[in-house]
Amino acid sequence: MSSPLPPLLIGCGAGFSGDRWDAAVPVVRTLIARGGPAVLMFETLAERTLALAQLQRRQNPAAGFEPTLERFIRPVLADCVRHGIPIVGNFGAANPRGAAACLQALAAELGLGALRVGVVEGDDVLAQLSPDQLAQVRGPRTDAPVSANAYLGAQGIAACLRAGAQVVVTGRVADPALALGPLLAHFGWANDDWDRLAAGTIAGHLLECGAQVCGGYFADPGLKDVPDLAHVGFPVLEVQADGRFVVGKAEATGGCVDERTVKEQLLYEIHDPAAYLTPDVVADLSEVTLQPLGPDQVQVSGVRGHARPDTLKTTACFEGGWLAEGEISYAGPNAVARARLAAQVVRSRLAELAPGLQPVRCDLIGVASLFADDAGTWAAGQDGLEPAGLMQDVQDVRLRVAARATQRSEAELLTREVLALYTCGPAGGGGVRSAITPRLASESWFVPRAWIKEHWSLL
Repeated sequence: MSSPLPPLLIGCGAGFSGDRWDAAVPVVRTLIARGGPAVLMFETLAERTLALAQLQRRQNPAAGFEPTLERFIRPVLADCVRHGIPIVGNFGAANPRGAAACLQALAAELGLGALRVGVVEGDDVLAQLSPDQLAQVRGPRTDAPVSANAYLGAQGIAACLRAGAQVVVTGRVADPALALGPLLAHFGWANDDWDRLAAGTIAGHLLECGAQVCGGYFADPGLKDVPDLAHVGFPVLEVQADGRFVVGKAEATGGCVDERTVKEQLLYEIHDPAAYLTPDVVADLSEVTLQPLGPDQVQVSGVRGHARPDTLKTTACFEGGWLAEGEISYAGPNAVARARLAAQVVRSRLAELAPGLQPVRCDLIGVASLFADDAGTWAAGQDGLEPAGLMQDVQDVRLRVAARATQRSEAELLTREVLALYTCGPAGGGGVRSAITPRLASESWFVPRAWIKEHWSLL
């Protein structure tokens, strides 16, 4: 009788493109110290990140992958290669082969020899769909999309690992697939073993946001205190062959893992806890049980699964013109009134000079911004919309003016008008900053799975 397969350790080194470059170091140390089969995953590809990558590749065909890939991987690549810990990441973005070449060059520089990199492709919908198919799935927009990428599942990742890849690079895949792929390769779960596929998907869901499950996004002083948040650890999960797993974190790091942190991340971005749709399975969390096993150790069990959807979610991006932003500060007595007057001046000027910029949004940052609206009602101070006493004793306020423009020349008018507040008034403005940024609009489609041809290769 064959012995049961050992559990698989999966650590997360990043939860988004802007994450800390050194976060993976204690994760890898923990994986090495605990021994046994292990994988390190990096999740760096948000919808906004992929849209930016598409813009970068349009300007430079060699670009379009995670721009700080080398900074993420350099601190851990040698240890992972020497200890047989595969790395899996969606840092390929719009150019997975470019990311693979970057990693192979880094391995050569570090004296690690030829690096076996698996590449998962096929998420580019525009390269595969005919005009008739595109017309069937696209939304109401009539302009041509810049890009459209389907969320692939875990099968390509698993195939690369089975073929001996030391690093697997993907473009758009569902975030949990970065963990489910290694689990499929390690345990050999069947493609219709829905309960185990769902358990592996939820393991990936708990890993995908990095330090969030270890107290990062959870922390709220006096309400949800987290120790040593400055050195918050990243998660390490131990997954058993039957799908049960334990959530922990890197050793000798700050943060915490308990029932509350796990519950918050478990429900993060879940539209329906009984039917969480992914490319690999529909996961049901309605009967999940959490059991603390000790400090920073929570076991998760009871995940159920159902057959995967027949369609794949696709994010399409369109040219969206320009975003114009200008900021200026006012301080001292009557600062809020002066900032409001400045907002009114800019609104009035732009209504005359660039009516296409409407609506113009004006925020008083820190006073009326996150809870304001695009009409700027709080910032403009209309009666009845401002909580009592909100503006009392405020002597330091920053005005932000922003608008969407179809033409760059219109966007430049906004930044120019904010700059002119220096001398055109009101009094005491300073610290002007402005930016003009190209925009991509997006919408979601559902594409029949049979239309998408996922493929992988070992470079």
